[in-house]
Amino acid sequence: MSMQDAVYERYSGGARAIEPQLCCPVSYDPRYLAALPPEILDKDYGCGDPSRYVRPGDTVLDLGSGGGKICYIAAQIVGAGGQVTGVDMNDDMLALARKYQPHMARQLGGDRVRFLKGKIEDLALDVAAMDTWLADNPVHDTRGLAALQAWQAEQRRRTPLVPDNSVDLVISNCVLNLVDENEKLAVVREIFRVLKPHGRVAISDIVADEPVPAALKTDPQLWSGCISGALTETAFQQAFVQAGFLAVGIDTWAPAPWQVVHGIEFRALTLVAQKPSSQPCIDKGHAVIYRGPFASVTDDEGHLFPRGERMAVCERTYQLLMQGDYRMHFIGVEPLGERAGNPYCAPPGTHRPASESKRAAHLAAGQSATCCDPGKGCY
Repeated sequence: MSMQDAVYERYSGGARAIEPQLCCPVSYDPRYLAALPPEILDKDYGCGDPSRYVRPGDTVLDLGSGGGKICYIAAQIVGAGGQVTGVDMNDDMLALARKYQPHMARQLGGDRVRFLKGKIEDLALDVAAMDTWLADNPVHDTRGLAALQAWQAEQRRRTPLVPDNSVDLVISNCVLNLVDENEKLAVVREIFRVLKPHGRVAISDIVADEPVPAALKTDPQLWSGCISGALTETAFQQAFVQAGFLAVGIDTWAPAPWQVVHGIEFRALTLVAQKPSSQPCIDKGHAVIYRGPFASVTDDEGHLFPRGERMAVCERTYQLLMQGDYRMHFIGVEPLGERAGNPYCAPPGTHRPASESKRAAHLAAGQSATCCDPGKGCY
């Protein structure tokens, strides 16, 4: 039996009967639990509460949505202006989640939750549609396989299960560790694809404090139990950095391990991150001041921010640093007066003169050079 078959079988069993060993103790907001059917509460298997990061009006995507608990919590938070989609590959879990859709639509005052069959490492492929296609076009040989692959490519292109740039927030609860080792980075790349610019990530998962040895990775019971497929804390964050995310960080980290196997500590954490904006980097005179407490910090795009100094940034970076987790660390200094703006080219560590935020002309009379003019340098 493959690791993925072991995961499927174990979670199918968890949809039919309560499987206590599949979950960590998690505290959820009781306001949102009161509306949920007991069966969904009893057959929920997670290690965190990514619903805490949902905002009113969000379009939310839950990867590995299982019995639908987090989706139905999120639906209460997003309100009538939001939408929640759960994606899962397990037919039994999907049946459990869908069983209560009419009930929850009445509870919510509207049907704003849907559950789709799909692979979280390939969110463009509609697996339910593929199942239907295969029923009419069974694959018996290489010619049939080629036809299937051509259908998959066309389906991804024409009617992707989750389109590009369509989601405000991607959440997941104890699922990434279950994905095949060779597909984990594909999951992160797919998250990046489907998020809108400035879209957010909140992934609760199990991580290891040191690399998991190969001997443990071949144990189906440990893999399906959210243990041996865990990434290290470092690798987990680095996967999101490599995919192009900004503001990657650990928001919650369990002080005590959930399990210790062969001396390796496995614990729950929640990672947050943000997809960058696609707008160009234009200099309109913005500056930020890093509050401290460190002597200096460098962001994922290479900007250097010494403590207490007024540093030049483009408009895009300014907007990023004035929201979310960044905002508490920076003071924003807006330019006084409108500027047309030029492509930003200042090197890391460039200061913004205070005169530029006091309507004083920084350039000498008659000068029109921008920082990007050949031979002029930057500031």
